Amino acid sequence: QVQLVESGGRLVQAGGSLRLSCAASGRTFSNYNMGWFRQAPGKEREFVAAIGWSGGSRYYADSVKGRFTISRDNAKNTVYLQMKSLKPEDTAVYYCAASSRPWLDTAILAETYFASWGQGTQVTVSS
Repeated sequence: QVQLVESGGRLVQAGGSLRLSCAASGRTFSNYNMGWFRQAPGKEREFVAAIGWSGGSRYYADSVKGRFTISRDNAKNTVYLQMKSLKPEDTAVYYCAASSRPWLDTAILAETYFASWGQGTQVTVSS
């Protein structure tokens, strides 16, 4: 499996921007579809965004559409989540995930689609 390490989380004011990074190692990164999930205190982990192995396919949760952008750099084995217009309700631990399964718009929303997970990075948005 691929190993994943997230970074970039911090405290930011509402309306601000932040970019999360997820560095992958151990396997050929370009073989994997990548996703971002988040878990707020007291809530279940939820899908945020996903990107296909080539970057050609992308999918977003309705709650972040238009504010967040997922991208990847296969030469750097890294996937990014650019977040703007942040809201207090975006406060959560953000997790990076990887899957070698074929891309399916319905499947990528599920945690079970992804076999590898990072440890998470905390994003806190103050009002």
